[in-house]
Amino acid sequence: MRAARSNIVRKLVTKAVMERNLIEEGDRILIAASGGKDSTVMAWALSGIRPAIKKTYELAALHISSDFCACCKKSALERRLIEWGVSFTDVSVPIIGRLKPGRTMNCYWCSTQRRTELLKYALERGFNKIALGHHLDDIIETFFMNMTAKGELSAMPILLKYQKYPVSIIRPLGLVEEQQIIACAEEEGILKTSCTCPFGMNSNRRAVRKRIADFTGNSAAVKRRILQAVDAAGLLTEERAARPGP
Repeated sequence: MRAARSNIVRKLVTKAVMERNLIEEGDRILIAASGGKDSTVMAWALSGIRPAIKKTYELAALHISSDFCACCKKSALERRLIEWGVSFTDVSVPIIGRLKPGRTMNCYWCSTQRRTELLKYALERGFNKIALGHHLDDIIETFFMNMTAKGELSAMPILLKYQKYPVSIIRPLGLVEEQQIIACAEEEGILKTSCTCPFGMNSNRRAVRKRIADFTGNSAAVKRRILQAVDAAGLLTEERAARPGP
């Protein structure tokens, strides 16, 4: 049954939310809506799990338009979000325009600028949670990137609390594999309206992803055991004095 693919994603999001207390009664959650499949599926899932988690919370989406990518079909994205009961706001940020002379555009710079804008928007408007669309594969890849490039054991926490800000970062898709998101997006027609970042196509993350696929054989079971090990090391829940970083 085709609907089973979407149900799997919703069940895994519900599991992450319930086990890690990602959503609490009365939360005001700001969704980082890039327009891609991950954040859109996340918005779809968060809007549909209310009966399962039995909590009242507000969902709003913020899309950050940049000065280097105009592929996002914002009208289609906004229409879908509103159908799911998620309000939509679009703000323009000159991400390339903020680069200092001699610097080149890269994924880290972009993510830092977007995170700054998300946090600023959330603080100004009283949101206490920011939901990011990173999934299980993103978490594992970040773990290996940090270990091999930085010599440190760290990952993308599924729950990140800031000591200096009344805002937490949550990653409701943290237990969901990318292939499961793709299957859900296909089933729900989300892939037809999603966009892809032109810079992300050649990032270091792609190279790490290939290496992980090689040594795991792309086994879902192996990837989940890696995530289990990352969790056992206490890297999926974190409290941080300040930002930035994932």
